[in-house]
Amino acid sequence: MNRRESSIERYVGNAVKYVGGLWLKFTSPGNAGVPDRIVILPDGSIFFVELKAEDGELTPQQLRQIERFERRGATVYVIKGKTQAQRFVQDLRNRGVNHEF
Repeated sequence: MNRRESSIERYVGNAVKYVGGLWLKFTSPGNAGVPDRIVILPDGSIFFVELKAEDGELTPQQLRQIERFERRGATVYVIKGKTQAQRFVQDLRNRGVNHEF
């Protein structure tokens, strides 16, 4: 993970934690390309997050895994860059949390 991606990860992770959510690293041996994080919010929402730097691209393995998850009803957010990270944080706010991050 490069510096820009780790900065985005910190920003989003802090926002998730601030609203009382869990921000869990997701690894699945033998399943390359799974999303970076699992998020569990206090309202019971569970979804996956793949983080990329502004110029980052999804690998073919990541695209396959995201499609695989979504076919089974899972929600996967792909967050590229600071602007999309800010939109994601706004989505958290729209879930009824009105704190400043």
